[in-house]
Amino acid sequence: MYAKEVNDSSPLRILEKSIHGGLGKGNLGVVMARAGVGKTACLVQIGLDDLMRGRDVLHVALGQTLEHVQSWYDALFDDLAQRTGLEEREVLRAELARHRVIKTYGDHVLPPERLEKAIAMFQEHLGFQPAAILIDGYDWTGGKPRDPGQTLVPVTGVAAQLGAFKGIAKRLGCELWITAQTHRTETGRHPTQVTAPCAPYVGLIDVAVYLEPGDHHVWLRLLKDHGDAVPPDTHLVLHADTMRIVTEEEDRRRPTLPPAAFTLLSGGAPGAEAEFGACAEKHGLAEMNFTFVGRPTERTRGLYTLSESELRQGDVSSSYLRAHMHRKYPETPLFRKVLQSIWHQVSSAGQVFCVGVIQPDDTVKGGTGWAAELARHWTKPVHVYDQEKKGWFAWDGGKWAKEDAPLIQKTRFTGTGTRFLTDDGREAIRSLFERSFG
Repeated sequence: MYAKEVNDSSPLRILEKSIHGGLGKGNLGVVMARAGVGKTACLVQIGLDDLMRGRDVLHVALGQTLEHVQSWYDALFDDLAQRTGLEEREVLRAELARHRVIKTYGDHVLPPERLEKAIAMFQEHLGFQPAAILIDGYDWTGGKPRDPGQTLVPVTGVAAQLGAFKGIAKRLGCELWITAQTHRTETGRHPTQVTAPCAPYVGLIDVAVYLEPGDHHVWLRLLKDHGDAVPPDTHLVLHADTMRIVTEEEDRRRPTLPPAAFTLLSGGAPGAEAEFGACAEKHGLAEMNFTFVGRPTERTRGLYTLSESELRQGDVSSSYLRAHMHRKYPETPLFRKVLQSIWHQVSSAGQVFCVGVIQPDDTVKGGTGWAAELARHWTKPVHVYDQEKKGWFAWDGGKWAKEDAPLIQKTRFTGTGTRFLTDDGREAIRSLFERSFG
């Protein structure tokens, strides 16, 4: 099968039938979803769609590494090529690379001048003229203050940036796609219109799609279609990892993503968390360790120090803890911050792995138990290696059920556990990574 035939089956081809033939030059499209649902994969699919048509694509990634973005393009191209029996695969891969430029920044700040400067450099030195600009990781809130002295960029400031981005796209004659991270408390289960954080800028947005997570797949819902008062009722069923259209035949086969497409969310503390981190680094996974000022960590790779305002997002009352954990935790500022940081480890994860001890009341011993409880509360798949029973257990909705060999299957997953890691617990973590990525 040749590239054109492959491209005709792209999810974007089907979506374009609903949005008047496409986004359009100089227009802004937004991909909205909660953390870990598939915004990056969806953006890469949009990029691949243009690349397969011989168009230049500029992919700007904020808060990500070049290797991470590159791994997504390689993984989704390989999945597409294998699924369709693409001919001359490596020749086409090299051709696509010549039409693509990936620019990464370590922060989430993107002033229009920064984008203008990068584009001018690529035009001058590479003769590069993008037909699509993709921006992943843009902060629609204007930058949450991480220190008491910082202030938010006002709505007018974000609107001015978005307007400038659209001006750049219009001048270049290209399409502009930007991802936006939503939160379940603001979007609800089935949003029918553009919600926070994009709602204040709906007048600047031409097309908006929302990725709604399901048990095994993701539903793409069209929230805004140019000037239509009521957008077409579009529900594309996509694979949770690759954002490709799910068919009955394809549903039987899970695509294989490279380790670099996965991110471990942890705390970097001695014991289980340090072992999770060491295994992630060994197998080539990304790592994000949440900590706070005054807390020593064994892992320094991917360290993220939470601000006071970010810690407060994960706050929980003592009465709630006693009611759900059936015990009283230390009411010290340090321990409260530990629980708050665990909230960040679990909130955007697709799976949760813990190492500890399951108690007779079905809670897990120690601070590790809070990670397991959050996972159960949010109905995330949660797996616990019990160091006393020397085996893995999964929560099936009513009890802990014994399981033989769990696998890491979500691209963002939590790895946490006790500081008192036994040899069996260490081997369980190492075997988990070997099964998943070895």
